[in-house]
Amino acid sequence: MADAAHFRGTGHWAARRWLRRTASVVAGAPLLAGLLAGTAAPAAHAAPSPGVVPAYAPQKASNQGVSVALNTFSPSAPVKGDTLTISGTVTNNGRSAISDGDVDLRVGPRLSGRSAIDDVASRSTSTLVQVAPLGGKYRVAVDHLAPKARQDFALSVPVSELGLDEDGVYQLGVSLSGETSQEPWDHVLGMQRTFLPWQPDAVDKKTKLSFMWPLVSKVHLSAQTGADEQQTPVFDNDDLAADLAPGGRLQQMVSLGSQLPVTWVIDPDLLATVDAMTHKYSIKKGNTTVPGKNQQLANQWLNSLEKAVQHHPVVALPFADPDLASLAHTGRSVSGSLSHLQPATQVAATTVQTILHVKPSTDFAWPVDGAVDPSIVDVATSAGADKVITRSDSLSDDLSYTPSAPRPIGGGTTAVDADSRLSEAFQGDLTTASASTLAVQRFLAQSLAVAQQDTGQERSIVVAPQRMPNAGQVQAMAAAMHGLDAERWSEPQNLTDAASATPDPDANTRIPRESHYPRALRKQELPTSAFQEIQDTQDLLVRFTDILSAPDRVVAPFANAQERSMSASWRGDAEDASAYRGSVKDYLTGLKGEVLLVPKSDLTLSGASATIPVTVQNKLLQDVQHLVLRLSSSKPTRLKLDGGKAVADEPIRVGGGHSQSVKFTGTGNANGPVEVSAQLFTEDGHPYSQKMTFQVRVSEITPTAMLVIASGVLLLAFAGVKMYSRRKRTAARRAAAEAARGDGPDDGTDGGSGHGPGTGPGGEQPSDPAVDTGPGNPAPSGSGEKVDR
Repeated sequence: MADAAHFRGTGHWAARRWLRRTASVVAGAPLLAGLLAGTAAPAAHAAPSPGVVPAYAPQKASNQGVSVALNTFSPSAPVKGDTLTISGTVTNNGRSAISDGDVDLRVGPRLSGRSAIDDVASRSTSTLVQVAPLGGKYRVAVDHLAPKARQDFALSVPVSELGLDEDGVYQLGVSLSGETSQEPWDHVLGMQRTFLPWQPDAVDKKTKLSFMWPLVSKVHLSAQTGADEQQTPVFDNDDLAADLAPGGRLQQMVSLGSQLPVTWVIDPDLLATVDAMTHKYSIKKGNTTVPGKNQQLANQWLNSLEKAVQHHPVVALPFADPDLASLAHTGRSVSGSLSHLQPATQVAATTVQTILHVKPSTDFAWPVDGAVDPSIVDVATSAGADKVITRSDSLSDDLSYTPSAPRPIGGGTTAVDADSRLSEAFQGDLTTASASTLAVQRFLAQSLAVAQQDTGQERSIVVAPQRMPNAGQVQAMAAAMHGLDAERWSEPQNLTDAASATPDPDANTRIPRESHYPRALRKQELPTSAFQEIQDTQDLLVRFTDILSAPDRVVAPFANAQERSMSASWRGDAEDASAYRGSVKDYLTGLKGEVLLVPKSDLTLSGASATIPVTVQNKLLQDVQHLVLRLSSSKPTRLKLDGGKAVADEPIRVGGGHSQSVKFTGTGNANGPVEVSAQLFTEDGHPYSQKMTFQVRVSEITPTAMLVIASGVLLLAFAGVKMYSRRKRTAARRAAAEAARGDGPDDGTDGGSGHGPGTGPGGEQPSDPAVDTGPGNPAPSGSGEKVDR
C-alpha cells in the first residue's frame, strides 16, 4: 500500500487497483514466460466468468473503439544512459466511459530479422503485445475518459528500466487499460505498437547507406510565351508557389535536406521552371493571362538550394523526368519517340550547372518505382546512362540477407538496386505526427536489422523514396535520417560510390521478363496515342520553324513542352496529361495559322491576259521565309498561268506584322468560269496552309471578234448617216415646194412661224430617235473583282 502511494496518490481505491493489477501479472507469469521467448503471437482466451477478475487481459483488445496515438518518440534509437520519452493521445471513440484507466509502456521480445518486423507491422494496432506493462511510476493515470473524449499523455522511462538485452529490434507498445460499464474489470482497451532499435555500443562494421533526396515536381510551365522580346513564360497555374512557400513540400525538401548526408536527385525542369518564376512571368486565367507575383519566393528557394547542394553529390535526371517504362512499352512503336531522350539528357547537365553552379552526374536512369524489364533497360541506357536505379521488389533475390546495391546486368550497365522496405517506409498518409513517428521507427528498425545480418562483408544499401513526397513524408524522412546521426550501425555514402561498390557475387543479375512488370504500374503508363500526338506536334513544329527567320524563339519553348508531355509526373493523371498535350498542339497550330492567305472573292478576267493578285498576311512578330505560294488552275485549257502553265509558284518572304500581295499572270483562252486554288508550301514541298479557292470568270475577246464587231459598228454608222441624209433632202424639197406656191399651211395655223405641219423644233420628225440625257446605270457590272488588262 505504501508503494502504491508513490504511483498515484494515497487513496484506498488506488492501492486496491494496484493490488489487482499485481495479482493479474503474477497469475499471468507462466504465460508471459513463454511469450518472452519469441515474437508475440495472438492466442484465444475464454471470456471471464461473472464476478471473476481475469488473470490477464485478453489478447485482443475489447472492441471499445479506443485509439492510441504516439506523437513523439525520443530518442528514436536510444543508447545507454538515455531516457526514452513517448508522448501521445488516447481517444475514447466508443459509447461507454472509461474509468480507473492507465496508459502503460510494454516492451516485447527482440525480433528475429526483417521478416519478423514485417509481420508485426502488418498486424492490427489493437492486437496486444503479450508482455506485462512496466507499471509502477512509469504509467499515466486516466481516471475518467468520457465517450468521444481524449487525453494527452507523456511517458518517460530510463532505458535501463526497459529490460533490453542484446542488440537488435524490440517490439514496443503503449496501451490504455481500464474498465467500462459493460466490462467492469481491468483489461486492455487499446494499444499502439512500434519498434525500438537498440544498439548501445558502436560497431566496427557498418552498413553504408545512400539516401536519394528527389527534387521532382509536376509540370507547371506551358509552351506559351509572351510576344515581348523577353518571351515572358506563361504558367498553367500558380500551384508551384505553394510548394516553394514556407512549409511547402519543396521548401521542406531543401530546408531539411540541407542538414542531411543525402544525394540530391534533381529534375532539371523543376530548376528551369522556378528560374522562370524569378523573372517576369504570367499565369493562365481563363482565356487570358495575369501577371505572376512570386518572384521573391522563387529567388529565395533557388538561393537556398544552391547553398544546400554545394559540396554534395547531385544527380541530374533527363529534362522533365521522362517516363522510361511508357517509352519502352508504348512509345517505341511511334517513330521518333526515343529521339527525345538524348537532348533531354544533354540539356539536363547544362541546366543544373547554369542555375546551381555544380556539375551533376547524368549517367543514372530512374524508372518509376525501380520496376524494370529488358525493354526498359534498353530505353534507359539509350541516351547514355549506364546505371539504372532498380528496386529489390523488381530485381529480387533468394538470399537470406540483403545484398549490396550494385548489380552488373551486362553490356556495361549496372543496376543500382534500392532496398524496397526502406524505400517504401515513407509512403502513405504521414500528415499526422503519430503516422510519421511509426514510419520513422519502422525505417530505423529495418536498417538495424540489415546491419545485423551476418554476411561477412561490408554492404552498400540504397534508399529510393517516392519521387514527390509531400511535406509530412519529407519530415518523416528527415527524422529517420537524423535517427542515424550517431552512425552506430550505418554511415552515409553517396549514390555514385554505392553504384561503384563491389557487387555481391551471389546477388541476382537477371532482369525480369516484360510479363512480370507490375500491372498496376502498366495501367498508369502513357498510351500509344499519346506518343503519336506528341510526334504529330513535333512534325508540325519542324514545318513551322523551317519558315521562321528567328526559329530559336519557338524551338526552345516547344521542345521543352514536348519533353514535359512524356514526364513520369503524369502517372495516375491521364486526363491532365491529355489536356496538356492538347494545349501544346493547339497553341502551335494557332501560331502556324498566323501566316495565312487573305480570303479572296471571285473575279473577272476581262481580256486575253491579266494579273491575278493573292495576298499573304504574316501576323507573327518575326519575318517568315522559305515559303512558296502556289496557284493552280482547274481548267488550264480555259485559263493558263504564267506563260501557259496550269500551276505557278512564287517564293515569298513576308515581314513580321505585314502583308504581301503576289501577282500571277493569267491568260484566258475561252470564256467561262474557272476554279483557281492558292496554297502555301514550304520550300521542300510540304503543304503549309489549307487550300484557298476562288473563281475566275474568263471574258476573253479575240482579234477576229474585234474585227467583226468593228465592221458591224461601221455598217450601223453608215446606215445612220444615209437615213439622216435622206430625211434632210426630203424635208428640203418639201420646204422649197411650199415656198414656190406661196401657200400657207392647210391646217389653218399661222404660216408665219416658218415650220411645216407636224414637225418638231429644229425641223425634227416625230420618228427620229430620242436622245438619252439621264444618268448612267450606277450598278456594278457583276459581283466579284474585275481585273483589267
